Formats: sequence, C-alpha cells, structure tokens
Amino acid sequence: MRLRILLTLVLVAGILLPAAPAGASPSSDYPQFPYPATAAYDEPYRGQFHFSSRAGWMNDVNAPLYYNGLYHLFYQHNPHGLAWDTMHWGHATSPDLVHWTQKPVALEPGAHPGDLFSGAGVVDTTNTSGLRTGTDAPIVVFTGTNGVSIAYSTDGARTFQNYDRGRKVVTPTGTSRDPKVLWDAARGRWVMVVWSDGGGNGVNVYTSTNLLDWTYRSRYTAGWLFECPDFFPLPVDGDGGNVRWVMTDASGEYVTGTFDGGTFGPDWSSPQRMDQGRNSFDGSFYAGLTFSNMPDGRTVQMAWQPGNHGATWTGNASFPAQLRLVSTPAGLRVTRNPVAELAGLRADTTTWSNRTVTADPATDPFTGITADTYEIIAEFDTSTATATQFGFQLHRRADGGYDRAVVYDRAAQTLYGAPLAPLNGRVKLRLLVDRGQLEVFGNDGRLSVTDNVNFNSAAGSQGIRLFATGGSVRLVSAEFHRLSSAWGQGQSTLESNLAGPWRSVGGTWGDAAAGKLGTAGGDAFYLSATTAADFTYEGDVTIASGTAAALTFRSNADASQHYTANIDASGVVKLWRPGRVIATYPTSITPGRTYHLKVVTAGAAIKVYLDHGTTPVIDATDTAYAAGYLGANVYNGTGTVQHLTLNGPGFATNLAGPWQPVNGTWTTGTAARPGARGNAAGDTFYLSRTVAADFTYEGDVTIVNGTAAALTFRASADATAHYTANIDASGVVKLWRPGRDIASYPTTITPGRTYHLKVVASGASIKVYFNNGATPVIDATDTAYSSGYLGANVFDGTGVVQRLNRS
Repeated sequence: MRLRILLTLVLVAGILLPAAPAGASPSSDYPQFPYPATAAYDEPYRGQFHFSSRAGWMNDVNAPLYYNGLYHLFYQHNPHGLAWDTMHWGHATSPDLVHWTQKPVALEPGAHPGDLFSGAGVVDTTNTSGLRTGTDAPIVVFTGTNGVSIAYSTDGARTFQNYDRGRKVVTPTGTSRDPKVLWDAARGRWVMVVWSDGGGNGVNVYTSTNLLDWTYRSRYTAGWLFECPDFFPLPVDGDGGNVRWVMTDASGEYVTGTFDGGTFGPDWSSPQRMDQGRNSFDGSFYAGLTFSNMPDGRTVQMAWQPGNHGATWTGNASFPAQLRLVSTPAGLRVTRNPVAELAGLRADTTTWSNRTVTADPATDPFTGITADTYEIIAEFDTSTATATQFGFQLHRRADGGYDRAVVYDRAAQTLYGAPLAPLNGRVKLRLLVDRGQLEVFGNDGRLSVTDNVNFNSAAGSQGIRLFATGGSVRLVSAEFHRLSSAWGQGQSTLESNLAGPWRSVGGTWGDAAAGKLGTAGGDAFYLSATTAADFTYEGDVTIASGTAAALTFRSNADASQHYTANIDASGVVKLWRPGRVIATYPTSITPGRTYHLKVVTAGAAIKVYLDHGTTPVIDATDTAYAAGYLGANVYNGTGTVQHLTLNGPGFATNLAGPWQPVNGTWTTGTAARPGARGNAAGDTFYLSRTVAADFTYEGDVTIVNGTAAALTFRASADATAHYTANIDASGVVKLWRPGRDIASYPTTITPGRTYHLKVVASGASIKVYFNNGATPVIDATDTAYSSGYLGANVFDGTGVVQRLNRS
C-alpha cells in the first residue's frame, strides 16, 4: 500500500504518537522479536478474539496459509511505532484460526531486500520449486513494489531466505504491487495476479510450473480494481461441478467469472461488495486475503480493520470468515460467515425460542445479561411483525445509554444501514461483539458488515437490550454465547517439542527474543504438559542476572517435588531436588552467556552433560522421583531458557566438549534445523575441546541468513589463530586464516540450503571437499598453524552446523 495513503490513514485515525523510525536492521539481528517482555492483551479496546499485533502498527493481511498443523498469518507491520513506517512482515500462528500467538518478525528490512509490501504465500508441498532442503516443504512468499520478489522458508516459517538476492521475477508496467499466488489444480501449475496501473487499474496474470520462472498470460483491466487483488475459485451452491472464479480488490469489491488457466472472463462489468463496512484504507474492512493450502478445502478470508488502536498497538484483523458462492434472486453472491472454530471460545450459552418482543422491557429476554465479549445469533419473523424497527443495543448502561445499536428497519429492509431483504419472511442476525470490533452478519452471510467500535468494557456498561419500536416482532429463536479470550495459549519465542499448555509455578514468565524469560526472588518454575520417566531432555539456559537457570524434570504439578539441573553463578553445574543437592561440577559460569544442558535418565541413573560434551559432567543415582513433568527453572534473579527438547536429534558430533563460544552467541538449532546455531554481526567461533594436527574433519553447514558458515580447525583457544573453510553467500567456498584468503572455489551458495564440507589436513597440505565430491575443490599449502582446536564459525548473520566429526 502506498505511503501517501497510509500517511492519510494515520491522520484520519487520529493517531498522535509519532512512530519511531523502523529502518533496516543488520542480518545478525534477524529474526526480531521487538515486543514487550509480557503482553496481557487485556487493554481497553484490544480485541479478545480478533487478532492484533502484540505491539506496533498493523495493516494489510499478507500470505495467510496453513502448514503442518498451524495457520500462519503474516501482515504489514511497523514493530517499532504506532504509525505506518518502513514495512516489515509481522507473523502470528494459530492451531485453530482462533487462538493466535505472536511470533518474531518474518521479513525484515536489511535482512530481506526491497519494499516489503503486501503479498501472498503458498506451501510448495510437492517441491515444484526445488527449494526444499530438509523435511519441511518450502513456504514461498511474494512481495515488493514495481516488481515481485520471492522469499522462502525451509524451516516451517521460522526464518526466510531471499530467492536470487531479491531479483524481481516479474515486473508489470506502471506502478505495481500486491501479488497473489495460487495453485491451479485443473492445469497443474501456479497462477499469479499482480495489481498495476499500467493502462488503468487491473491485474497481470502470470503462470509458472516451479514458482520461480513466470510467463505472462493476460491482463484484466477494470477501473474499480484497486490494489491487493485476491483470486480464487468457489463452487456455486456447494456444487463442485459448477465452479466460478472470484476476482476481488482491497475494498472487497468483486466479480465472478471464468478462468481458462491464462485469462479471466468476468460475468459482470460492475462489481458487487462482499462486506458493507467502510471499505477504504481509513475504514473498517480493507485488503482481505484468503488462506492457501487449507486442509479441508474451505475458502477462509481475513481482512484489515484500520480503526482499532490503543496505547501499544494500531490496527487489527477481522475474524476469519468462510466464503461461499450462492444463488440469489439478484444473481450469484459471495457470502461471509465466521468460521466454525469460533465455537471453541464459547464459555456459556443461553437460548430462547418463540418470544414476542415489544417496546415493553419486560418482553426482552436479554434482561439481566451482561457481557464484554460475546456472540448473538437471532432469527426474527418479519412476515407477522408490526414493529418498524427491532434489534440490539450493545453495551447498554443503566441510564439508557449504549455504545452501538444494530437495527433492522423493516420498511427500508436494511440491517445496520445496509440492504437486507427478508428471506422467506425471516431475517437472521449474527453479531460478534469484541472490545474494539463489531461484525454483523445477516441471512447466513448474505450481508456482512465489519466495523470498529470502541466498546466501554466497564462493569456498568455491559448490558444488552433486545428492542422493538412501533409494534411487535416475533423472535423465532436466539442464542447468546459468552466468548472467552483467545490469547495466551501458545509460545511466542520458546522453541520446544514439549506439549502445552505451559504453566508457571512461582515468579513471572514472559516472552523475550532469547526465549522464555523467568524472573523470581526465589524459585520460579515453568512446566509443560509433557510427563516422562526415562528420556533425553536438553535445552539452552542463560543467567541474565541473579543466581541460576535450569532444566527441571520429573516434577509434580506444583513443583514441590522435582529434579533440577542448573547452571549456578557461584561457579557450578548442579543437580538437586528439594532437600538435597545430589551432585555438582565446578566450572566458570558467566552471566549473559548461553549454556547447553542435557539430562539423560534411566531409572535411578541421572547424567548431566554441559555444552554438547560427549562425557557427562554429573553421573549420579537418586531414587526419589520416577516420572513427572518437564520444564524449566530460574532462581533468585532473571534468566532465559530456549530449545527445550525431549528426545530430539540434538547436535551430533564426536568431538570432545564442553564446547566454548568465542564472540557471538551459540545455541541449539531448531527441530527443523538441528545442530549448533551461531549468530554474530562479525565472526563467531564455537570450539570443541578436541585438538588435532593431521586429520579428516567434516560436517554440514547452513547459512540461515547473512554471509558465511564454516568449519574451523587448528584454532587457538581465543580463535585469533585458525584455519576456516566456509561457504559464503557471495558464491564461493573459501579457505582462509586471519590476514589471508588462501584459496576459493566459485559455486552457487543458497542461504537456507545445507552443504557438506570436508577438510583433509596433513602437515602444510590442506584439501577442502564440497558436497561429498571425490576431488577437492581447494588443494592448498599453508604453514601458519600446525595444530589446534576443531570447531565451527559463522560470520555476519546466523548459521547452523551439524554432524561435525573427526576421523
């Protein structure tokens, strides 16, 4: 969306707080989690079941999609201020389209090139792009202005790489933006529509078999079609043998038509509107997009609601709505209805049937009901009604005032001011009432009105009144459902394969960029819902300040019984349970440095490993507890825990530990990219305790983002002396040491892809092999260093190393 438009929106919305500049960040700062350590999501006007960003500015919905059990919502975002500024892609996930969890920023200026404006995303389930690097199908997203660029993820949307350094794969004439990509199952290829104004408003249509190379097919021009197009097929009245295609724009205007795989043929010259809210960039319904890769074939849409804002956020998304195409007397029309998963928020329900409502308050069945966030479903008989108007007053107060009325005018045949004729003598209403949002649906979604309303949630302002004026109306049936909050169910930054919901026992636990942040004056436990007896359990722990951070296991529900393995700032690794310190291992512990702990249990035997060492630093026996919950602990201060993994692949190596970081930060890789993960703005090294002179040393290296990932060998303890063989995103395999690039081999290096390096060193001879090749790509001689530590290196960004073995 254009800057001029959004600056106008800021003024219209009355947002007076200036935005902090949201400029480019270095690649080493990606992915970001630039949000408060805690967020209760309970502020005034904050939607309790409508998604809003944890903090900062939100506008257009981008690339909604489903992958591997999670719905992903991306959105235009300024995480550093309340007004529009340099665009990022925000990210949230949900298991059910209802409970959303904020995730780190997905696309970030600096880490990803170009204008990161609105766009679409798909899941390449059959790897047509060839971008798959592991078990995860590529998630491919499209963004940019005046040409479309591609980014993709091979780790389940945790991180995104640029395709071909952000090269634009299509460039329409004129001003262009907002690509939408979909799979055309009938022809077995991908379709892209891109808005541009070259020759007037419209979209260019492109096709591709691999998501990377696109062929221009046609242009559909229409004066009404302004930015953020969406394009999808819908069966007519649910008949899969009768399908029409729907072309929409940002304002929710649409036409139906045919599509032959390259050209769209509209049924109408003028559009209809699928939502009657204020359909503009300063309104209440804009830039809607439908989810891709839906597991059940539904067509589900979310849109941006600009009008909602509070002290820490601006903008929200509409509640997900299922779209259908139905026959009406006026022709084919798109209907919108809340997705069925809304029922999962219903806390209590009251129903009525066959009531006559008049102006007399005694006839109102809602008398005495108060609520803050809720759903109302009601059907009225208009064929026998004498009332001129009827409807609901929402958030009503004792003095008769209320925040909003939803009124059906029988003479005008309008609901909430929008046309809605009775259907077989009946009018059906469905209302979703949230703290800052009101969504009105009529006659099974034939009418949809999405609005922003600042409801007063004070206890004295939560009344509901069903009224009729000028006569009576029969209430055929009604349902009232109190709706619970959708927030707080997931983990924003904690990477773990342990089951939730998680719960805190003592202290406070919040989200931070480094993982789960615990703070306590004494002990604070954070327990998963996973119980286990014998296992391998590992994770990264950091003391920010205070005394200790730890893994907890075999715990009961209130943590009065447990085992805990911690790092202690006094200078020990300690295994303890209430009432007994079982064993300790003296070692230097530095606050602010991340340590890796691993616990292996088998009956009474408990072994604790430090920093990927192959030998346990604690090997103890204790019979107090046989099984229990897995979790984490912080004691007397603040600490973070991350990558809490049960029986995971871990970092595979036959090199001796504990491993030592030199500069930067080293943690455990994710489940999608297991290994050791380094991050730094410059060079960071991770050194084993294995020293070697002549050897064969090999491993897998991946540039997650940034410049280089590498094997390091013959290093000094502080890595001021070393040899390093790396893959470099500039397109080389390079052998270097401080002060000298010894040799390089040009080849394509793609961030996100895993490469295998092998080094064979014999005296001054150093050979580097690439991707299991039989012939070295580098065969060099250098006499600077004859022996030293084996380890790994990452430069200017993030990289992962795995399976580092000496033979």
